[in-house]
Amino acid sequence: MKKNKQKQDNHHLAETDAMAACVHQDALTQTLAIPPLEIEEEFHLINRELSWLAFNERVLAEADNAHHPLLERLRFLAISASNLDEFFMVRVAGLKHLVTRGNKLDYYNSFVSPQRQLKEIDARIRHLLAQQQVILPMLFDALSDHGVSIVSPDQLNDADKAHVKTFIFNEVIQIITPQTLDPAHPFPFIANEGLGMFLDLMEAKNKHKTALIMLSPVIKRFCRLPGDVDRFITLEDAILLNLDEIFPQHKLMDHVLFRVLRDSEIEYDEEAEDLVTTFENALRARRRGNVIALQLSADRTSRLIDVLANELKVSEDDRFYVGGMIDLFDLSQICNAGNDKLRFPSYAARFPERIRDFGGDCFAAIREKDILVHHPYESFDVVLQFLRQAAEDPKVVSIRQTLYRTQPDSPIVRALISAAEQGKSVTAMVEIKARFDEEVNIRLARDLERAGVQVVYGFVDLKTHAKLSLVVRQEENGLRSYAHCGTGNYHPSKAKIYTDLSFFTCDPDICFDIVRIFNFMTSYVQPQKLNKVIFAPVTAREQFVAAVEAEIKAANEGKPSGIWIKVNSLVDRDAIELLYKASQAGVPVELVVRGICCLRPGVKGLSEQIKVRSLIGRFLEHARIYVFANGVTLPSPQARVYISSADLMPRNLDRRVEVFMPIENPTVHRQILDQVMMANIKDTMNSWLLQSDGRYIRHPDATTKPFSAHHFFMTNPSLSGRGSALVDSTLQDTARHMWKDQ
Repeated sequence: MKKNKQKQDNHHLAETDAMAACVHQDALTQTLAIPPLEIEEEFHLINRELSWLAFNERVLAEADNAHHPLLERLRFLAISASNLDEFFMVRVAGLKHLVTRGNKLDYYNSFVSPQRQLKEIDARIRHLLAQQQVILPMLFDALSDHGVSIVSPDQLNDADKAHVKTFIFNEVIQIITPQTLDPAHPFPFIANEGLGMFLDLMEAKNKHKTALIMLSPVIKRFCRLPGDVDRFITLEDAILLNLDEIFPQHKLMDHVLFRVLRDSEIEYDEEAEDLVTTFENALRARRRGNVIALQLSADRTSRLIDVLANELKVSEDDRFYVGGMIDLFDLSQICNAGNDKLRFPSYAARFPERIRDFGGDCFAAIREKDILVHHPYESFDVVLQFLRQAAEDPKVVSIRQTLYRTQPDSPIVRALISAAEQGKSVTAMVEIKARFDEEVNIRLARDLERAGVQVVYGFVDLKTHAKLSLVVRQEENGLRSYAHCGTGNYHPSKAKIYTDLSFFTCDPDICFDIVRIFNFMTSYVQPQKLNKVIFAPVTAREQFVAAVEAEIKAANEGKPSGIWIKVNSLVDRDAIELLYKASQAGVPVELVVRGICCLRPGVKGLSEQIKVRSLIGRFLEHARIYVFANGVTLPSPQARVYISSADLMPRNLDRRVEVFMPIENPTVHRQILDQVMMANIKDTMNSWLLQSDGRYIRHPDATTKPFSAHHFFMTNPSLSGRGSALVDSTLQDTARHMWKDQ
């Protein structure tokens, strides 16, 4: 679990060199085809699972992009491996469950049978694994010219070998547990993500022995060798080089490195009386889930493979012969080697000067005007400062906070504990159903409870995914509330690599809506009417439909219309059909969808007015934005703008607590339209364009009109955050000019 958590923290992406003049034309990076599934053609949908794999192929393509620094390309490769692990453990596992239960169709996500989806997925996964092994040696060949290399045992000199032996004695032998397999020592259980070495040994009496060495994740995967350059040897090679220290008087006859991935979906009883206890039991069971994939470093000729597969009860269909290094996520351990030229230039986030204008007083700044903070270009420290100030301010009487994902040593949690210890009323809505963060959230919830925080675990059948803080302060004229709404999690580390929006306001209507949404989360009493805020699962779908229908009506009446949406995933069939209807009415639709997109753009008579792009770059695009023209041509001050924690997926609209926050302040409104959305739509350097047949191609204008949204935000101040240090009209004019050039 600890390793999986680390993976989640490394699910960020990297971008092209800011204004690189051209894009690598390699076949892999230029066009990535998604084979359309015939049965879904009549529904005009791209299969969800294949769309996700296409996203991960775009991530892998960045590892082959010659305009990225070499170690950032290696990091892309590691990220693609980490992403694929989660796909195995969750999505493939889920389809296998459907097959086991006899389901002929997965009605919720696809009209294609689970069996057929698994067949298509298997072919794509094996191709992706093969491409990883093509790119990896190319990267190391290039890195070796810059003093970074992974060497084989036969490349070591005597000093190197002595160093490796010291490493084995000091850092390995005391941790690993080598095991010979015999009737008294049967094959042990291998936990999820277990990486091990299966050995065929010959002892002095010419008798074969089978042995197992599991490589503990607490041991670093690479041993750095002495010298001025960064040379490494893998942990497995270091062990093989010193095997006589582990199995004296034995000769190695054969070996295979393997890795086990298990079903990691958690099933729980919705009638459970104690949700926390139920999840604790389910988390223990997760480690022992069915084997979904057995990854092997060897080819099919090794006799050890059948022995290993039989012990693990893995069929031939679930064996993946990598023929090279496995568990490539570990490559991220050496991405800090070498010199800084091998990585993206360092970037220091700006602290919003609007806060500094008020001497660091967040509440005074918010009272003056709503604030929008654009992470990671602007520091997440402003969110921490907001909560720390709330904890220490004697005028603050209560704090309410949602927690979906955060880090184990969360400063957010420390601030809430401090506030509770000072006698403030503190409520934390902790969602323990956040996949792969369940253990962390349970522990943090108990820490909060011990400090006197009222902890609520939310609904059994809904996930609380909204990102909300509400602070109530006693002021001269009575109580005043201050709210924070984010598109991303309260996770300071991820906020350095995820692009998200933080919105601060003390608008009484919005704050009172948030009070009622918190009451809904804690008492399950559904509010009858809200002033401004839209939220799932109660009003979001209805309001989304109404907003799109209004654009359709405007188009039919010959008035200006338009829809801009930025999300991570677009899966919901009803939403897709509605967007098709909008396109048929002549509504221009711009979609920025980083990951899964089941909508097919550009289909004649269906979706000709819809454009879909995916941005893959230095930062991971995570903010969700919904824009509706509202009778004018976009961009316009009259447009309806919302930021949200929700993607367009059935789970977000129907099975989660989500918030769609209306943006009414003119400066914040302009920043989202004229900066964030326009830069995303104009981007060519990081953009892939989705074709009607499901293929993604790099933006064709990358060479002739190079523009990087990430570089733009790194080098241009935001409208909302600069306060008195910026003349708004200057940047507004720049943004308008940028749009006219599009």
